[in-house]
Amino acid sequence: MKNVTEASSTARKAASRAARPLLALLAAAILAACSSQAASPEAGAPPPPEVSVAVVQPQPVARWDDYTGRVAAVESVELRARVSGYVERVAYREGDEVKKGDLLFVIDPRPYRAELAQAQAQLARARSQAQLARTQDARAEELLAASAISREEFESRRAASAQGDASVRAAEAALERARLDLQFTEVRSPIDGRAGRALITTGNLAQADQTLLTTVVSLDPVHVYFETDERSFLDYQALTREGGRDAQGNAVRVGLANEEGFPHAGTLDFTDNQADAGTGTVRARAVVPNPQRMFTPGLYARVQLEAGKATQALLVDERALLTDQDRKYVYVLGEGDTAQRRDVVVGRGADGLRVIESGLVPGDRVIVHGVQKVYFPGMPVAPKPIEMGDPAPAPQVASVQ
Repeated sequence: MKNVTEASSTARKAASRAARPLLALLAAAILAACSSQAASPEAGAPPPPEVSVAVVQPQPVARWDDYTGRVAAVESVELRARVSGYVERVAYREGDEVKKGDLLFVIDPRPYRAELAQAQAQLARARSQAQLARTQDARAEELLAASAISREEFESRRAASAQGDASVRAAEAALERARLDLQFTEVRSPIDGRAGRALITTGNLAQADQTLLTTVVSLDPVHVYFETDERSFLDYQALTREGGRDAQGNAVRVGLANEEGFPHAGTLDFTDNQADAGTGTVRARAVVPNPQRMFTPGLYARVQLEAGKATQALLVDERALLTDQDRKYVYVLGEGDTAQRRDVVVGRGADGLRVIESGLVPGDRVIVHGVQKVYFPGMPVAPKPIEMGDPAPAPQVASVQ
């Protein structure tokens, strides 16, 4: 039994002596790997973030001033009855577009037909009487030559002939008036446009020149009225005198309450001849085409007025601008593709871009998309060139095999 125990102990000692070299080799390999990682700290660092970079170049920029206004019809007509009578028929559908001359209302024409017939009869009688008077006048002239009647009788017949001609002209005028009254029983649209609701319906009495029947407003083009403040008005006048702005015909852009930006183009065609002393504003008017019937009179409108001719300016995408308390700054691409901070002074906006008044020079490369990936000035970045104002590139999605 003792021999067995001694043999087992001897075997364990031999195995231990054999494992020692293997453990030493493993420890040496671990120490070498650790020292390699310590000697190369950049091996596990993330790559520089990818950013979009655009070159700043001078571009022509027009100054646009923002105002609020209201849409108004170029032509607006209140239709009233021109003859008295009972409405026989409403001949249009409320709210429909109508053309000039379209029938809208019919007033009972029967009394006016009777008046027309009476006027025609009176004209026929007047013409008959005038013909008789002319015949008697001609005979009286022959009798006077033969000394068969007195001069007094001759002059009486001559006057009767003249009175007969005058009666004919009066009867003709009365007939024309009767014809007009009969025509006025049909109320027609005087302009192209949209008719409003019928303010009087069938069976109601319409009084001549008093009863309002409906309204018709024109649709294309439309006017947009807006108010400019005194300071802007004086600036516009100064620019006009210096040749930097036209007195009329300046471009106008308009947007409605549910629209983004200013998609509708028009022109300034009127500026009021006096300022409102109560509000300190001057009324202006733009004319805007309306072929798609987007504008309805009375709607609120956002207006941009071109304040002067285009000038050269440096423009930067709004998305490139960052804020540090009360200062604005951008990141530009420096040497070694590093992000360098540059403080700037910004001006007015121009179609999604911002005018840079100072802080940049032509040729600077500004980081537009990906500025949120830049954590400190001098940070390395991977630039991707784009044009100023381009949208952000779509993210690349890795495909799954």
